[in-house]
Amino acid sequence: MQNIETDYLVIGSGVAGLRAAIELAKKGSVLIATKDAPKESSTEYAQGGVAVALSDEDEVGIHFEDTIKAGDGLCREDAVKVLVEEGPSRILELIEWGAEFDKEGAKLDFTIEGAHSRRRVLHSHGDSTGRELERVLTAKAAQLKNIKSLAYCTALDLIVDGGVCRGAYLLRGAEVVSVTASATVLATGGAGQVYSRTTNPAVTTGDGIAIAYRAGALLEDMEFVQFHPTALFAPSAPQFLLSEAMRGEGALLRNIQKERFMQDYHPDKELASRDIVSRAIISEMVRTGSNHVYLDLTHLEAGFIKKRFPRIYTTCLRYDIDITKEMVPVSPAAHYLMGGVKTDLNGATSIAGLFTAGETACTGVHGANRLASNSLLEGLVYGYRAGAAASALSSRSSAPVPEYITGKADAKEGNRIEETRSIIRRLMWDKTGIIRCGKSLSEAETVFAGLKPLLHGKPASRRAVELVNMLTVSMIITRAALLRKGSIGAHYRSDCKEPGTDWQNHVTISRESFFGL
Repeated sequence: MQNIETDYLVIGSGVAGLRAAIELAKKGSVLIATKDAPKESSTEYAQGGVAVALSDEDEVGIHFEDTIKAGDGLCREDAVKVLVEEGPSRILELIEWGAEFDKEGAKLDFTIEGAHSRRRVLHSHGDSTGRELERVLTAKAAQLKNIKSLAYCTALDLIVDGGVCRGAYLLRGAEVVSVTASATVLATGGAGQVYSRTTNPAVTTGDGIAIAYRAGALLEDMEFVQFHPTALFAPSAPQFLLSEAMRGEGALLRNIQKERFMQDYHPDKELASRDIVSRAIISEMVRTGSNHVYLDLTHLEAGFIKKRFPRIYTTCLRYDIDITKEMVPVSPAAHYLMGGVKTDLNGATSIAGLFTAGETACTGVHGANRLASNSLLEGLVYGYRAGAAASALSSRSSAPVPEYITGKADAKEGNRIEETRSIIRRLMWDKTGIIRCGKSLSEAETVFAGLKPLLHGKPASRRAVELVNMLTVSMIITRAALLRKGSIGAHYRSDCKEPGTDWQNHVTISRESFFGL
């Protein structure tokens, strides 16, 4: 087994991982490990923008209030305060590094999205904001000689000795590589792939959350999965995200009968928070016996649509949908996990030497429902903080690293892996989806119980590792949803429609407390 030594290990290369690595490079050598190509992350696909209180009509305090309101009473207020107060500095820093945000004349151009009370969402190239942030952070990291990258390496497990994280085991091809470090930052993104409909890229299989759980870290708020209301629904088309900014610019939702319906569900209509809009769409689909609704921009000027949403326009054209002339069929899809590995305000987890940032982490910023476009800002702010805190650790252990034993890759297992992934994804969508109940969640747990032997195997391929992680995270989301006997934010139970008496409590799960795993 090859061993690589570095001062700091970052697993993941999205906005949070890159920002952490840039900060860590000030104090020592940094290795960024990625499961796929370095640019393949949720950041690359983020369209709408990044929310920040920089416009003339906005204030940090208003951004704070909007975030708290969207979080439905479960946001950690000190974490939100950090986000909105430090956010402007992180964005201005990006601009200094060369980030190009869209402008109206000489001023930055801000748009509004659901649940925002001000136009505060910055965007780049119309609808490619995440790609721009990835470009700038990648270029900045490339300038720093202390940062090296290791692509196409799947994280297997953390190296933990005496309760301290000393690095991680990675699978590179058929070879196991151990990377030892003074501190490790997990920034592997979310777990959207556990659902059959998701806007997330293929790499988001909950890896960081699963390996942190296996190492004994505390997880929190895992029942809160945000479903984006408008993902493309068309034969042979991918579940492509249709940005919330489209509704911010005036797009309307219509049912299969071409009737507007959001006014029947919330006074904010199309600009209500994502959980409300997603449930309204599902209710309307059930009422009309349809598998989709429509997003309608046809009343907007065609030139404006093409300029404001060039990526969405050209993508839809590939599937013979001209969004300037016809309504777009859409339905909800899993989009963002509010929960994750529990951290403090500096990204530190319950395991010494282990930090997390971005969607892998649960900082408490999002509460029960993320405010649109706060995720990129959280990645920047808490990626920076995690990097700064982790850089204070500078002593590597000299203890020998135990061998990591895997099984043998078996081509015959390929079909079994794909079949089981499909079972998990369909089960999560049907039983632990947008609308849940005790019966459906219990049914999911029964099926998962039959799959538990998979957790005790020795996966020898990326797909096999991902399967174990998907099953782990799915079981945890389902258990957390069963434990929260009430409806709040993105977690809606048809059998417990009120928040419940203990609604302000957070659901925390660990390897020691969850005997089902």
